[in-house]
Amino acid sequence: MKKIGIVGGGILGLSIAYKLAISNKYIVHVFEKEGKIGKHQSGNNSGVLHCGLSYTPGSLKAKLSVDGINEMISFCKNHDIDHDICGKVVVATNDIEIKSLESLAKRGELNGLKGLKFLNKGELKKREPNLNSLKTLLVPGEGIVDFHQVMNKLAELIKNKGGFIHLNSQIRKIICSNKSLTIISDKTEQNFDKIINCTGLFSDRIYTSITNKKSPLKIIPFRGEYMKIKKQHADIFNHLVYPVPSPEYPFLGVHFTRMINGDKEIGPNAVFAFKREGYKNTDISIYDTIDSFFYKGFLNFLRNNFYFAMGEFSSSIFLSSFVKKAKKLIPDINASMLENGNSGVRAQAIEPTGKLIMDFRIITHNNQIHILNAPSPGATACFSIANYIINKHLN
Repeated sequence: MKKIGIVGGGILGLSIAYKLAISNKYIVHVFEKEGKIGKHQSGNNSGVLHCGLSYTPGSLKAKLSVDGINEMISFCKNHDIDHDICGKVVVATNDIEIKSLESLAKRGELNGLKGLKFLNKGELKKREPNLNSLKTLLVPGEGIVDFHQVMNKLAELIKNKGGFIHLNSQIRKIICSNKSLTIISDKTEQNFDKIINCTGLFSDRIYTSITNKKSPLKIIPFRGEYMKIKKQHADIFNHLVYPVPSPEYPFLGVHFTRMINGDKEIGPNAVFAFKREGYKNTDISIYDTIDSFFYKGFLNFLRNNFYFAMGEFSSSIFLSSFVKKAKKLIPDINASMLENGNSGVRAQAIEPTGKLIMDFRIITHNNQIHILNAPSPGATACFSIANYIINKHLN
């Protein structure tokens, strides 16, 4: 049996390890630097299940998201994991957005989504009575889930199949040869036939450290901040409410989310983080900041998207700016209804030209597989991404 080392214990690393373990063809070892699995991107999101509405037809995201959400739902049903396919509405508030929304619906149909429907005023009033909308698209296939439960179950199943999960195991060195790779971590030193890099926020640096090649892209951390709806105002919306996304950015804009535990939140914005794991404005790494600011791709992005960046930064500093974005969808929302919520950091890959990489990016090098970009819907599509990697690069 071949021995596979997986660096990174987030939901994608665990999904690949699970798929490999149940095939009974591989011995898998997952290395996670933290004391628990899924501490970063996988465990700091709103838990939305995305079904493939806005992704470019023919892209990896489009191909994998539909199968991904279906397999995730089946996994949750089979293992009694909390989830709810509650559907979402996407809201257009002006004539330009109406045209974009109509194009979005056509894109969703091309990607294989079923049941898309434009709601009339009565249907919208019944579902979300407080919305400001000129045209509303219902996406019935989307939902919410507890990704922590998913990851805990994956870890359990991996171990039951003879796999290993090494926590508190920072990788110190990886020695490469033509036939094998040696991972030296805080706790162990082992040889592997292949290594899979699933390190998210550090995927570019791990790529360079193993291959001794310059990464073709750089990860720039963007923090997404959420505000929580106070319990007494929770009835201001019911399920998932999204604005029409800008086709220029992979960020979905400030939206309204009902979480699986019953909490309701608004967000996120997309603010440059001064640390790759910087969940607060006060989290600063001089190395990470310099690494980003001296990357010509980031400078090109700022030059080409200055007003977007300033608008997002404003929504982080000033609550009034954040609330203004929320009011576009629900005019009755105000600051007194909100309290501080969670935040997450998105690993956004940027090319030297300043172009944001919208699709998944997976690169192989000798006996290594590097997942360099797997943002949303990476968590929803984790099983289909795992299938794709195994079928294309391992079998």
